[in-house]
Amino acid sequence: MDIKINDLKKYLSNESEKELRNQIVELFKISKEVKEYYLLKLIPDSEKEIMDKYKKIIENEFFPERGMKILNYSVLKKAVGDFQKISKNPIFLAELMLFYVEKGVEFTNTYGDIDERFYNNIGGMFEKVVDFIIENDCKKIFEDRCKKIMEGSIDIGWGFGDFISDYYYENFEF
Repeated sequence: MDIKINDLKKYLSNESEKELRNQIVELFKISKEVKEYYLLKLIPDSEKEIMDKYKKIIENEFFPERGMKILNYSVLKKAVGDFQKISKNPIFLAELMLFYVEKGVEFTNTYGDIDERFYNNIGGMFEKVVDFIIENDCKKIFEDRCKKIMEGSIDIGWGFGDFISDYYYENFEF
């Protein structure tokens, strides 16, 4: 069963202020996303610290502290998605998305050719972050990093290097 925003609004309008406060406190106790949301509301300077936590999740997925494991793309996408839900700072979000792509390029340069799914995933994130950078007028801030990603992917197979190079030149050089 699914409830809609209007159903929620109707429910909330019938609750007292005290009850709403209690429900928010309860959500805070049970949800890390709610905690991070309010952490940013109460301490806006904590955003970099929260972003670093998500970077660690991404890095651990590509380069675990112990041994090697199979990449779980849903963990990677969830890290970006969860941060995107709470962050309103396009610089930090672009930073995290670029970090994801950088780790992907580093991973394939470390371990060799992977598979089509891997390259579609990393290439898709590169496309998404470049579009996001342009939409948010951050080209000057991130152009050098995007160029390094492009240069680091030149010799990668499966058409990945070509895709990254083409997308870079379409958006930064012309």
